[in-house]
Amino acid sequence: MEQLTQSYGENVRRMDGLLGAGRSCDLVARDLVIGGRRGRIWVIDGYGRDAILERMGSFWLSLRPEQVTPLTRMQDFADRFITFSETNVAFDVEEIVTSVLLGKTLLLMEGLSGGALMDAKDYPSRGVNEPADGKVLRGAHDGFVEAIVPNMALLRRRIRDPQLTMEGRKVGGRSRTDVVLCYLEDRVDRKVLEELRRRLDAVDVNSLSMGQESLAEAIRPKQWYNPFPKIRYTERPDTAAATVLEGSVVILVDNSPAVMLMPTTLFSFVQEANDFYFPPLVGTYLRLVRIAVLLLSLFVTPTWYLLVSVPGRLPEWLEFLAKPEPCALPLLAQLLVVEFLIDLLKLASLNTPDSLSNSFSMLGALILGDFAVQAGWLTPEVLVYMAFVSIAGFSQPSFELGYAVKLLRMLLLILSALFDLWGLLAGVALIVVLLAANRTVAGPGYLYPLIPFHAKALRRLLMREPISRGNT
Repeated sequence: MEQLTQSYGENVRRMDGLLGAGRSCDLVARDLVIGGRRGRIWVIDGYGRDAILERMGSFWLSLRPEQVTPLTRMQDFADRFITFSETNVAFDVEEIVTSVLLGKTLLLMEGLSGGALMDAKDYPSRGVNEPADGKVLRGAHDGFVEAIVPNMALLRRRIRDPQLTMEGRKVGGRSRTDVVLCYLEDRVDRKVLEELRRRLDAVDVNSLSMGQESLAEAIRPKQWYNPFPKIRYTERPDTAAATVLEGSVVILVDNSPAVMLMPTTLFSFVQEANDFYFPPLVGTYLRLVRIAVLLLSLFVTPTWYLLVSVPGRLPEWLEFLAKPEPCALPLLAQLLVVEFLIDLLKLASLNTPDSLSNSFSMLGALILGDFAVQAGWLTPEVLVYMAFVSIAGFSQPSFELGYAVKLLRMLLLILSALFDLWGLLAGVALIVVLLAANRTVAGPGYLYPLIPFHAKALRRLLMREPISRGNT
């Protein structure tokens, strides 16, 4: 590792070259005379807290030579004349450069060995407002932001326990992105923690350009064909804190407002923050409704298609599900077309200005509703069933799981059209195989606590239990 030398001029030239002084317009470098000695500071414009730097600078400029002359180490200067609490002295060049690029202020002085790094930074960030995809009727309305330090503070505010550990790492050869493992030292699953450490240490990428998604793709098993999500995300600090208290690990990534919850199982996706802001009976009801709606959204359109595609298959008490009137498109084509149109509307709504959103909603409803039926492209029954599965998708807290269900529903439709009842059964068997074969980043398995079976854990996931000393 390259170290700072005893030559002040050589160290200044090296830091100017590595940090881009004069090359990068946002790199501020300034020379000072402190107690008769030359000094120079480097800081990224937009990171440095001007009030603190100005106060320290005015104090340094007032120092007399006899106060500074006896000193030979930067550590001695820091102990006597740097009042900012978050200060350390470094000698390694790479560590110093990385620290400045992270927002710290560097001070070098003539005749003093080492460089002082002052963590007087203030990242630009938005307010901790409630996330759009995790709203609750009651409870906290704050959310994670893109800066990792406020996110850690939001967790510390909820878990005031000395066992709460924030284990920091830097990932990315160029970006050097801050990644933090958050867990309770006395409750965490050590196997899960060690596996996450191993995977993070093995990450070999230049940058985490897309935040937590880039990290997730770097550490999760490579199963592109399996649509079921391998990682659970949240932007709610209360959800993350509850997960930590249960013994899990939360991974925070700088520049991302979403955190990753480890380990991840299929049953963990049925939980939502609203379940815990209502009494246990209501919370259990909401959770069971969510599970039922998830299963219905997967099987309702393939089962309906199978029942109405063959004349005489429907029993008398299901005659109201009779095959719809013929139209321009076959029934299977109608269902698949509406699946694609719903996704088209979702993508279009993301790019629609707020001032036009109401007009866009009305236009989309007319096109997919009356106009499509009157033109003979779609039947009313198809719109009713597809409207149900679309609403059911929004009832799930995980977008990744919602799209997994959507893709598998389309697969079941196609298999049912090709092979009738046997196609549907084969599709169900394939879903079971995908669930059993889905590999997670760490933990006991995707189907835990069903496989391996753990009755108490399964009951806690399916039912909202009252808060007690052992049930946090």
